[in-house]
Amino acid sequence: MKWYFIDESITDGERRQGPYSIDEIREFVNQGKITETTLVWHSGEEDWKPWSAYKDEFSAPDDADLAREELLENTIKALEEVMKKEQFARYRYAGFFTRAAAYIVDNLILGFICGGILFILSATGVVDFPALQEALNSLADSASTTEAVSKLPSIRGVSLFMGILNVIQALYFIIFHAIYSATPGKMLVHIHVETREGAKIGWGGATARYLCSILTQMTLFFYGLGYLIVCIDPRRRALHDWIARTSVVFNEEARISKAPRSESNDESKEN
Repeated sequence: MKWYFIDESITDGERRQGPYSIDEIREFVNQGKITETTLVWHSGEEDWKPWSAYKDEFSAPDDADLAREELLENTIKALEEVMKKEQFARYRYAGFFTRAAAYIVDNLILGFICGGILFILSATGVVDFPALQEALNSLADSASTTEAVSKLPSIRGVSLFMGILNVIQALYFIIFHAIYSATPGKMLVHIHVETREGAKIGWGGATARYLCSILTQMTLFFYGLGYLIVCIDPRRRALHDWIARTSVVFNEEARISKAPRSESNDESKEN
């Protein structure tokens, strides 16, 4: 809104002054340049009117008005904080057992795929399957696990098979997380991975998270601490989630279906 006023102190030349903002007009009023009888006009009006016709509506706010505005701003800020806390509380992070169930399903799928590859390699003579089977039986009966494991790479084709297994595992987790934000195991229990800001992790994030998960797997030698921190972290993050800045959360439809009964009843009453 643009304001103009008639400067009565000017006796020769253009007396109309402007355009000004309402704050500038108020400053002129404080300076005495505009009085109650000074003619003013703003866009949208048909005729010029004395400032006295506008001063009640457009005069500078008094202390009471400022106090009301401050109270309103503080109230809005308080409501925003409450809404943020409520949103955080309703945002359901996947816990240890849900994630464990997804991990088991994924490893069953990987086991089936790798079992098929092992069958092919054994049938073609690339892997010495009888020797491998004997070594695995020895591993199950051996009191020294380290010694039994150390013999596995010496078996023909085992190193190649382990390399293929590692590549398949990496591709499995990276591709599914990059494209769908979830592996088949996570899809089954209605959870997915996202960034700390709630966005898709993409190819870079999926790759970084998988590399970090290798570090978490290494903590299995230390009672699985990299996984167990899920139980105490408020956002239910494992070690690789901390490093990769990701979270595992329930899908939107799953969160709605698992909403508290009282909230569901309230919503049905409103409808």
